[in-house]
Amino acid sequence: MIEVYIDGASAGDPGPSGAGVFIKGNGYLIRQSFPLPEMSNHEAEFHACLKALTICKDHGFKIISIRSDSQTVVEAVEKEYVKNMSFRPLLDSILHEMAHSFDYAFIKWIPGKLNKEADLLAKKGVQKAMENNNS
Repeated sequence: MIEVYIDGASAGDPGPSGAGVFIKGNGYLIRQSFPLPEMSNHEAEFHACLKALTICKDHGFKIISIRSDSQTVVEAVEKEYVKNMSFRPLLDSILHEMAHSFDYAFIKWIPGKLNKEADLLAKKGVQKAMENNNS
């Protein structure tokens, strides 16, 4: 099984944002940070999940365990429902990818202290987004 740690961050709410993905298992150690446009922290969390699913799909992983410290994302995926309709397209994309790209994929909530690697990567993504805005 592949362990997938995700986190999103934003400098402001909304503000320049970033996504962090840390993947380990089966001899893999993947660390990626992504700059994102201005958005809320919650939106960045959903984007982090989508980025992680794309990486896992590209590597041909079939069994994945996604771990996030975002209760909003974890509950939305588990319940297949989100109150905030602006998140609905992101959730639909996540559910579609999880159902069609993997033999087994699930998500679970973890405390922030267990998600430090993805948190650092998300913050790097915010830094990149801010640098891109200044150039």
